Amino acid sequence: MSSNGNPRFSSRRSPSCENYERFDHSYDEGETQNDVFYIPNKKAPPERLKKWRKATLALNASRRFRYTSDLKRAEKREQIIRKIRTSAQAVRAVYLFKKGVQNTKKEEETPPEGFEIGPTTLANLVRDRDLNCLQQLGGVNEVARLLHTDLEKGINEVPEEIQRRLQAYGENSYPRKAARNFFVFVWEALQDTTLIILMVCAALSLVFGIKTEGIKEGWFDGASINFAVILVILVTAISDYRQSLQFQNLNEEKRNIQLQVIRGGRRSKVSIFDLVVGDVVPLNIGDQVPADGILIEGHSLSIDESSMTGESKYVYKDKKNPFLMSGCKVADGYGTMLVTAVGLNTEWGLVMATISEDNGEETPLQVRLNGVATFIGKVGLAVAVLVFLILIIRFFTGNTEDKNGKTMFKAGKTSVGDAFNGIVKIFAIAVTIVVVAVPEGLPLAVTLTLAYSMRKMMADKALVRRLSACETMGSATTICSDKTGTLTLNQMTVVKAFIAGESREPPDTSEGLPPVIQALLVEGISQNTTGSVYKSKGSGEMEVTGSPTEKAILSWALKLGMNFDDERSKSSILHVFTFNSEKKRGGVALKRSDSEVHIHWKGAAEIVLDLCKTWIDSSGSVQEMTPTKVDENKKIIEGMAAATLRCIAFAYRTCDLHNVPVDEEQRQSWQIPEDNLTLLAIVGIKDPCRPNVREAVHICQKAGVKVRMVTGDNIYTAKAIATECGILQPGEDTEQYAIIEGRDFRSYSEDERLKFVDKICVMGRSSPTDKLYLVQALRKRGHVVAVTGDGTNDAPALHETLVYPWVSKERKLPRKAQISSF
Repeated sequence: MSSNGNPRFSSRRSPSCENYERFDHSYDEGETQNDVFYIPNKKAPPERLKKWRKATLALNASRRFRYTSDLKRAEKREQIIRKIRTSAQAVRAVYLFKKGVQNTKKEEETPPEGFEIGPTTLANLVRDRDLNCLQQLGGVNEVARLLHTDLEKGINEVPEEIQRRLQAYGENSYPRKAARNFFVFVWEALQDTTLIILMVCAALSLVFGIKTEGIKEGWFDGASINFAVILVILVTAISDYRQSLQFQNLNEEKRNIQLQVIRGGRRSKVSIFDLVVGDVVPLNIGDQVPADGILIEGHSLSIDESSMTGESKYVYKDKKNPFLMSGCKVADGYGTMLVTAVGLNTEWGLVMATISEDNGEETPLQVRLNGVATFIGKVGLAVAVLVFLILIIRFFTGNTEDKNGKTMFKAGKTSVGDAFNGIVKIFAIAVTIVVVAVPEGLPLAVTLTLAYSMRKMMADKALVRRLSACETMGSATTICSDKTGTLTLNQMTVVKAFIAGESREPPDTSEGLPPVIQALLVEGISQNTTGSVYKSKGSGEMEVTGSPTEKAILSWALKLGMNFDDERSKSSILHVFTFNSEKKRGGVALKRSDSEVHIHWKGAAEIVLDLCKTWIDSSGSVQEMTPTKVDENKKIIEGMAAATLRCIAFAYRTCDLHNVPVDEEQRQSWQIPEDNLTLLAIVGIKDPCRPNVREAVHICQKAGVKVRMVTGDNIYTAKAIATECGILQPGEDTEQYAIIEGRDFRSYSEDERLKFVDKICVMGRSSPTDKLYLVQALRKRGHVVAVTGDGTNDAPALHETLVYPWVSKERKLPRKAQISSF
């Protein structure tokens, strides 16, 4: 028995053995032998039992040791925990310090006169993406109040108000590094390897010429070489300097993006440099965010922030993430933003202020020709050294004679001075070889040629993104041209409509139009649009803004009796599927005042028609879309397209409110139903061709340059416009692959495309990816491709080329070019 009275330690025998013996003994005392747990005694010898007891003790000891705590490991774990806690405390201290500094700045900052919030507070709001601070301020509505901005009508557009905001919050520009002066280009010209060799040769020629022929006649060769070098340096510097000025002017025009702002209740175009804090700016797909701001309202708005964050994933913007950074691009959707910081108060402005554009890059041709000149110089130098060695050997071996036939060097008889003069003459001959071998005029000729080519191209409204494009522009073998806004004027009007099974031409009156169709058309057009209508207070005239297609549709709806503001107030937007070049359609889900949900779609006529199951007749009754009716509508579309009209269809359907997600986050991922639609109308929009476009196409074809049309319109409209422009010649439309749709071209493999890509004249219903594939295939076939276009959908194809002609009368750059330049 142990001191603590525990019988467990009273004997060294294993407890398990004791239990076993007790267990066995209990059965010996008369308990039943039929128990399933009964184990009979095997009458083992004492020696074997002792061995089992030792093994049992060892096993129990090892098991107890295994569960003993590892003190070293525990201590190491405690050290790691202490380090994590210390790091966390340090991070928390830094965060609290930063927050305290910011709060101190906020307390110390005095708002500008006439406003109730300072520029630093606004700048930090977006830069730090501080949602808590925004909520403390009261949200975007309260920020707008502090800035004296009406979120619906914007700021007052009077010049005094704009100037007051400029003085209070700064202008939307950033300081640029001063342009390099003329002497910098002179110094750069002096760094040319060829000219350095020439200058060394000139100096040696001058020294040895004076030494051998005297001062009166010996300076001619050296001075003439120096004069040539100075002339080359000056002409090169002047050419580069003028080229630099041209690029500066071009970059200024590229940066001067025209964008829409809402001021005084109307949308107006202003320069990006005239944007001020407090402006309300509409954003559409493809636009650049012009300044830092807060989202007011957005529909499926996704922003590409890779230019600022480096993350290629699109960022969805809503009330939980309303901050918009300058320099980012709208990838999808549309919305409006409140400008809170401009210029150097934005992160983009700070980045751009530290970047200087260096447009003095050498073209590949210049690099190659400079390499040739250097190589020739090295060969000339090697030949000169070889000639020098041969002449020196001949001189000292007595094999060199003067013009009188006397040996110039005799060992032990020729003086040191005469020998030195002979060596100088031989060295002058070697220098002359180097001077003659180096083509000093080659770099100059290339620079002058390229500069002249660039000026001529600019005069012809050809935007040169890189000077190297001048080398290949004259070798262009094919031009891939967009249709809308490039071959056409982009001035659209609705000239024909097919409604309720009847053709309406002209379509500008609502007379005879079923009231139910008129109400649904007006409702859908007013809400499913990125444009707007403003009624002038003075004259009362309606000002329509938006894309050319949106303006044409809104103008037509106004003639049907649409009151834009009233119609938009009758319903609220639940969700929007924005129009894009891939799906060729856009939709909107509306909640009416009577809690009924209407879903409106508009887009490419043949695509929307395929989604329709019913249509509305002249009596306002809904009829089934039979195969016969489908064929009739398709013939209408083909007829409009053959008349060079752009076909747009409108359709709608109802939806149960219970099927619409209640939560806003869930609603953003909700797919708007697009099946079982009811066709409302098909309209034809006229976009006339540009004057003299047929003549321009003929000139290209005569010069051996094939013009191809690549458009998003349907194949019939594309064919009609191509014929009118002279791109498609009589009889070519019957050839295989001459006219092709984008989806068909996309379905072929890369190798299959290469086999027939030369035959393509017109590509209809093309997506941005289809245009890119076409350009890539043509380049693989050895073509030098030029691409023209003025829309976001042209950006991928434009990026494949170095030159695209500038075709708009307003000299409006494609959005992709605008985005990449600002």
